[in-house]
Amino acid sequence: MEIIDTHAHLYSAEFDTDRDAMIDRAVKAGITKIVLPNIDSESIGVMMALAEKYPELCRPAMGLHPCHVLPESWKTDLELCYQWLKKQPFVAVGECGMDLYWDQSTKKIQAEALEVQCSWALEFGLPMIIHSRNATPECIAIVRPWAEKGVKGVFHCFSGTVEEAREITEMDWYLGIGGVITFKKSDLGSILKQVNSKYLILETDAPYLAPVPYRGKRNESSYLAYVNETLGEHLLIGRKELAKLTTENARRLFVKL
Repeated sequence: MEIIDTHAHLYSAEFDTDRDAMIDRAVKAGITKIVLPNIDSESIGVMMALAEKYPELCRPAMGLHPCHVLPESWKTDLELCYQWLKKQPFVAVGECGMDLYWDQSTKKIQAEALEVQCSWALEFGLPMIIHSRNATPECIAIVRPWAEKGVKGVFHCFSGTVEEAREITEMDWYLGIGGVITFKKSDLGSILKQVNSKYLILETDAPYLAPVPYRGKRNESSYLAYVNETLGEHLLIGRKELAKLTTENARRLFVKL
């Protein structure tokens, strides 16, 4: 059974003590590709080192996370990301977007940074990985004109409403589904029943948002099996069939995988 983890920060310090063993567990669990989204200027080096060590498994994406769009450095950090995009191939632009949960004071420059990265996606012919915590309507409004120009993307860790899901998929964009769907109080499963399954892809967001039965602990790519199984139960699709479907979806979006 082949599964693609479309969003994992395996270069994070949380994995420094057992990274190789963790990756071995992922491979044994059927994970064949892992997309590594960048977050800031400091994460580039460790992310690229991991991608170089596991070139067939780990595929990097380049962008600036909205929580790292800081007044004193965001333009310089964006320029660094852009230079990397010109230097070598990446599978996507991201992780980028808006996050109004932690800090709303940077809302304006977050929006500006997202617009810049949308232009990169168009320039380089790459899909986007969108982070939209407490900001899904704002992100949809910004990316829609770019979607009309042919830019594709995914709203990662989707946990919005059915209306937002429909808006996103009507743009021919995708929904990244992770551990949240396994949480007892989550209504995500019922929402996704109302969405065309050709727009669903799987992710862990490791080391964050571990699925049940590991909720509250460090997440890792091998746990994607729990997401696959739970989503399949909601959609009444067998786990092998769903793994095949979401893998095909991921390859359709991330054409450079």
